[in-house]
Amino acid sequence: MLKPGDKIAIVACSNALPISFKPKMEQLLKIMDSLGIIPVCCNHIYETYSVFSGDARDKAQALMEFFQNPQIKAIFDISGGDIANEILPHLDYQQIMKNYKPFFGYSDLTTVINALYTKTGYPAYLYQIRNLLYDNRDEQKERFTRSILHSGTELCGEKDLYDFKYSFIQGKRMEGIVVGGNIRCFLKLAGTPYIPDFADKILFLESLGGDVPLMTTYLNQYKQMGVFQKIKGILLGTFTNMEKERLRPTIEELVVKVVGDIKMPIAKTDEIGHGADSRCLVIGKKYILEENFRRNIDL
Repeated sequence: MLKPGDKIAIVACSNALPISFKPKMEQLLKIMDSLGIIPVCCNHIYETYSVFSGDARDKAQALMEFFQNPQIKAIFDISGGDIANEILPHLDYQQIMKNYKPFFGYSDLTTVINALYTKTGYPAYLYQIRNLLYDNRDEQKERFTRSILHSGTELCGEKDLYDFKYSFIQGKRMEGIVVGGNIRCFLKLAGTPYIPDFADKILFLESLGGDVPLMTTYLNQYKQMGVFQKIKGILLGTFTNMEKERLRPTIEELVVKVVGDIKMPIAKTDEIGHGADSRCLVIGKKYILEENFRRNIDL
C-alpha cells in the first residue's frame, strides 16, 4: 500500500505515447498529486521516432533505475501496443528481486508482468492507471484510494480494486496461481525464458481487438503448446471487440470447443480487461474461485 508522500514511477515500456497525450498526462499527474502521491515520470514516454520513445536498452535501464531507487514505492506503466517485449533481455532480474516493488500495467505489458513473475517469483499487477482519466474515473479513483492508498482511515486496505464477479461456464471450482493477460501478447513469450511454467496454474485471457478467426488461432496455439493439459482452469476476461460486435461463436463457445475433451473449469468475468471500469488482477498470486462465491483471493 502507498502512503501520502510516497513517490511512484510512471513509465511506458511499450509503444511511445503521442505528443497529443500530454494534456491527459498532466491531468493524470494532477490526480496523483490530489491523492498525495508524488509521480516521477520516465524520460522515455513520448514518441521520438515511429512507435519508439527510445532504444530498448535505454528504456530497460530507466526501468531498472526506478526499481533500484528506494524512494520509488511502485511503478505504473501507462502504455500499450506491441513492443514491450523488446526490453526483457535488458532487465536485471536479480536486482529486481533484491529491490522488488509493485509493477502495474496491462495489454502489451502482459509480456513484462509475466516475465517479472517468471524470473523473480514476485507478483505483478494487471491494471492500467489511465483508468483514472476515463468514463469511470470517479469509481476508479475511489477503488484505487480504498485498495492501494494508506490514508490512515478505516476505509483503507479494502480489496475493492481486486474484487471481481465471475461465473462458471463449466466446472464449479478452480484453484491456482494466475498467469496470463492479453491473449495475443502473452503468446509473444512462447519459446522464451520469460514464459511461466503452466503446471497447476489458472490461465487468464482477455482481448481488446480480434474476431472469431483470430481468437481461434490463438486458442489453438495455446492448445498445441500443451498449455491446456497443464493448467487447472481458465479465467476469461472481457473480449471487447467480440462482445461489442456480438460475434458468434462467442469467446466462451470458442474456448469450450478448442479445449474439447480436456475437462477443466472455465469461468468468465466482465470486470477485468481493457474496459475503463476494469479491476486489477494479480499475476503470480493464488486465487480460489468457487461457484456461488464472488471472489476468494490470497492477497
